Amino acid sequence: MVNGRKGTRAAVALALVAVLGVTGCASGLGGGTYARGEARRTMVVQYGTVEAVRPVRLEGTKTPIGAGAGAVVGGIAGSGVGGGRGQGIATVLGAVAGGLAGAAVEEGVTRKPGVEVTVRLENGQVLAVVQEDEGELLRPGERVRLLRESGTTRVTR
Repeated sequence: MVNGRKGTRAAVALALVAVLGVTGCASGLGGGTYARGEARRTMVVQYGTVEAVRPVRLEGTKTPIGAGAGAVVGGIAGSGVGGGRGQGIATVLGAVAGGLAGAAVEEGVTRKPGVEVTVRLENGQVLAVVQEDEGELLRPGERVRLLRESGTTRVTR
C-alpha cells in the first residue's frame, strides 16, 4: 500500500505542476505587451488626451486544461477511498469535483487587474480601451498614443 500512495502523491504533484505551468504561460494584455506574431507589423498611431481611467478586472482563462488536470487529481484522490463499487463511485465523484475545482483555480490564478482608459482623439472622437494594468499610471489630461492594428488597440505614452 505504501508504494500505491507514493505513486498517487507523485501523480497529484505532477498534475498540480502541469496546471501551474500552463496558467503561468498566459500572455499579457497590457499596452506594452505584444504577441510574437505582432512583431514587424505596421500599426496606425493616433494621439489623444486621457479623459478618464478606471480600474477593472480582467477575467482569467477558462481552458480545458485546468478542469482536466483537476479531474485527474480528483479522480486519483477518489480512487484511494473505499473499495469495490464504493471506490469506483468515489473515483468518479473525485474526478467531477476535481474538474470543477481545477477550472476555478485556473480562472482565479490567471485573473488580472486592468484599466479602462477613455481617450479623446485629436479629431474629437472618444474611445475607451480596456487593457491589463502594467503600472503605467495613465492620468486624466495626459497626452497618449493609441496604437491600432487588426482590431487590437493599445494606449501608451
